[in-house]
Amino acid sequence: MTDPVRWGVLGCAAIAVNKVIPAMLQADNCDIVGIASRDADRAAAAAAQLGLRRSYGSYQELLDDPEIEAVYIPLPNNLHAEWTLRAADAGKHVLCEKPLAMDAAEAAEMVAGCRKAGVKLMEAFMYRLHPSWVRVRELVAEGRIGELKVVDGFFSYNNTDPANIRNIAELGGGGLMDIGCYPINVARMMFGSEPTSVQASVHRDRVFGTDTLTSAVLDFDGRHAKLTCSTQLEHHQRVHLVGTEGWLLVEIPFNIPPDLPTRVVVASGGNPPVAPELEVLEFPPADQYRIQGELFSAAVREDTDVPTPPEDAIANMVVIDEVLAAAGDS
Repeated sequence: MTDPVRWGVLGCAAIAVNKVIPAMLQADNCDIVGIASRDADRAAAAAAQLGLRRSYGSYQELLDDPEIEAVYIPLPNNLHAEWTLRAADAGKHVLCEKPLAMDAAEAAEMVAGCRKAGVKLMEAFMYRLHPSWVRVRELVAEGRIGELKVVDGFFSYNNTDPANIRNIAELGGGGLMDIGCYPINVARMMFGSEPTSVQASVHRDRVFGTDTLTSAVLDFDGRHAKLTCSTQLEHHQRVHLVGTEGWLLVEIPFNIPPDLPTRVVVASGGNPPVAPELEVLEFPPADQYRIQGELFSAAVREDTDVPTPPEDAIANMVVIDEVLAAAGDS
């Protein structure tokens, strides 16, 4: 077996400490060497909690470690570009949380910088790699629901903590950036193209200034994607794919539990809408963060393309920018 890729983590964000690092520690080709924070004590505590052998009192200190080959960046959105480019300058491959940047122009700079440095870059849309979504793409490609015409996505949670980065506008907070980026990504992935026009509406919190309810309709040459995201509603998520001869419902499309089976409902034939012929596909537990780490590490070791090309992150940011512009909120 080839040596595992040696990883460092820039920041002690909850997603890193609670989800991504524990998952990657289970992967044979991932070696999480250490974690960095601007607070040395916080980094040391996180390293001890996770059983990592090193901690760093600054992000740059981690980047200066010659043993580190790749970094995972779960920092606030407004820091993604700076530390991705610094990591590239240090010769480190980069897996960066979504959305990749604050806008499409910044994302393009990041992609160009990583390409110039000769390092790999991928936006961490982990859900795309889960077996359930692999099968959904196959079913649509096979024509199981006829021609796909509508992608309907919904993603919400309820968070009114003023100290949370998702509620701080200058850090890139708000529903569209945090979770609205997912149904946009789904639509682009499933249609295999970019929207030709965008309509949208945004409601902002009077105190936070962040968008708390955003809806949009994206037109893909006569095919539609509809999305709604909110940071102040009941926790809920789903993706509904409707075709000319059936539909698919992905019950938990994004925060897929690593320890529970996942279900996709397929309707095709029968007597719709009263009694459609339904098939429930159940997928065994799989950790999408582990899969993400494994596939990225394999691309590093084998010097092959990462699963999702970095240019896709630019295209996703273009649509986010267009949603804000269409709502008169750019």
